[in-house]
Amino acid sequence: MSVPSVLFVCVKNGGKSQMAAALMRHVAGEAISVHSGGTAPGGSLNEASRAAVEEVGASMDGEHTKPIDPALLDSVDRVIVLGTEAVIEHPGTAPIEVWDTDEPSIRGIEGEARMRLIRDDIAARVATLARELVGPPRR
Repeated sequence: MSVPSVLFVCVKNGGKSQMAAALMRHVAGEAISVHSGGTAPGGSLNEASRAAVEEVGASMDGEHTKPIDPALLDSVDRVIVLGTEAVIEHPGTAPIEVWDTDEPSIRGIEGEARMRLIRDDIAARVATLARELVGPPRR
C-alpha cells in the first residue's frame, strides 16, 4: 500500500505552505508524505508562523524555503496552493486545489492574533485533507 502525498505551495514558502506542511506532519505523521515549495521562495521561514505552529505542538524544524520541485508536481497525489497569489506556471498531473485562506489583517487583526487565526484556518483544512487521504485518525 502506497503512502499518499501532498505538496503545499505558496509564493515565498516561508509562511502558509510551511505552516500547512508542519500541521499535516503533526496530524498525520508518516501516514502522508508531506512536501512544500514556493513559486518565488523567500530567504527564510516566517518566525511568527513558526511560533504559531509550535503553540499547537507542530514543528518546522529542519525546514527551509525552497522552490517547487517539478518532479513532485508529477508524483504527488494532491497539490494545495495556499492563498490566491501563487500561480503554478507548469502544473503537473496531480489535482490542484486552492485554499483561499483567512487573512485577518483585512479586518485589522495583526501580530500573534493574526497568525493564530491563519494557523487555525489552515489546521482545520489540513485535518479535512488528512481524513480524505488516509481516513480518520487511529486511536
